[in-house]
Amino acid sequence: MLKEIWTQTRSSFLFVVIFTVLVGLIYPGVMTFLGQVLFPKQASGSFIELNGKKVGSVLIGQPFTDAKYFWSRPSATTPYAYNAANSGGSNSGPTNPDFINTVKGRVEALRKVDPENNALIPMDLVTASGSGLDPHISLAAAQYQAGRVSRARKMELKAVEALIEKYTEKTGWWGFLGDPAVNVVELNLALDSTR
Repeated sequence: MLKEIWTQTRSSFLFVVIFTVLVGLIYPGVMTFLGQVLFPKQASGSFIELNGKKVGSVLIGQPFTDAKYFWSRPSATTPYAYNAANSGGSNSGPTNPDFINTVKGRVEALRKVDPENNALIPMDLVTASGSGLDPHISLAAAQYQAGRVSRARKMELKAVEALIEKYTEKTGWWGFLGDPAVNVVELNLALDSTR
């Protein structure tokens, strides 16, 4: 009986060690190596560099509140916006009073910074994504903000619209599903470089 228990214990221990090494070390090591070789930029975080300094990632949004910038989709992460270590949405439904007040506050902020704009505000400018990290806004959300950015920067509206067009990702999922989207971080960096 004791010998049988020892055999089972030894087998179980050996099984745990082998699979810990295999699944915990070898597999992640091979995947990391393949990622770095086949997709080095993506595997390293898809960072955006400006003058040799990392200023963001094309995968994670950033908060912009100045009128001269395109504003990102709101983030519901805590304890601060676009916290990649705490990705998630608000989990509040459309009838939740707190959610309704939050959306109303976002609408007021957009109206306050651009009182001349009477167009309907695109939904993605007042609601957070499921991850709270989305770096993209819809093409409609970018176009909604173009006039404000143009006036704040004293730029021709056509020049701002050309940058929107340049940074619009036209292909959706598999090339036909999804709507065009604009990466806000890249667009705002391009705006800053056109001074």
